[in-house]
Amino acid sequence: MKDDPKTLVSTEWLAAHLKDPDLRILDASMPPVGCGPEAKGSTKAAYDNAHIPGARFFDIDEISDHRSELPHMAPPVEKFMSRLRAMGVGDGHQVVVYDSAGLFSAARVWWLLRLMGQNNVAVLDGGLPKWQAEGLPLEDLPPVIRDRHMTVRVQNHLVRDATQVSSASKLRDHEIIDARAAERFRGDQPEPREGLRAGHIPRSRNVPFKSLLTAAGTMKDPDQLRTIFEEAGVDLSKPAITTCGSGVTAAILCLALERMGKTDYSLYDGSWAEWGAFPTLPIATGEE
Repeated sequence: MKDDPKTLVSTEWLAAHLKDPDLRILDASMPPVGCGPEAKGSTKAAYDNAHIPGARFFDIDEISDHRSELPHMAPPVEKFMSRLRAMGVGDGHQVVVYDSAGLFSAARVWWLLRLMGQNNVAVLDGGLPKWQAEGLPLEDLPPVIRDRHMTVRVQNHLVRDATQVSSASKLRDHEIIDARAAERFRGDQPEPREGLRAGHIPRSRNVPFKSLLTAAGTMKDPDQLRTIFEEAGVDLSKPAITTCGSGVTAAILCLALERMGKTDYSLYDGSWAEWGAFPTLPIATGEE
């Protein structure tokens, strides 16, 4: 794998740069959908017990827009800036994000930082499981925090709302790509969140995020990724909008597209948590 400090870095790269003064590491672990508050607490407790040296804990649910009824929507700029500053993350830092699943919620924080105009951010390929499997160091000490100003320039082209997605679905001028499992995409399996219809956005394509990962939980190489998208019927010449259950695994699709050199993508932040809840928005079932 070729290390890229703007998308994906290996455990070897991080181990070699662990003591760089401008490196900041974020643990973005979160439990799967459907887990109760105790699961969230256990995720933070796991971080407190053992994390990559110097890592700060990034709480995706807390650092979100609490004015919205939808889960973990992108936070207001002021909140994002204050939380990151409190973690000692700011201008001039190289950020590496990981999670305890391998490659899951870390991509959401990568996308959030990109949305806020921070480009020197990468996901740790294989995450904490790979780091631990290789016997690399862990600690249970809280990080030493030093304030650092963060300049935020919101990149609005990286995010889409329901109105924009509805227009793209009708005009067919974008490829809408759904990261959920095939059973959920087809509508064969009930949604894990209560009150949501089953199915998908009309004229969207299904690329389950797990299909982009190896058995070891690392991301496949760019040529393999391109083949997966193309075999799913994605026209890569069109701009892409990614979606999923609540905007978390859709970010893995964004990361994969970026690894392929495709930069005209955006993420539907409300995703199925929003679309599936509104009876006026159309849905499709089956393969198409």
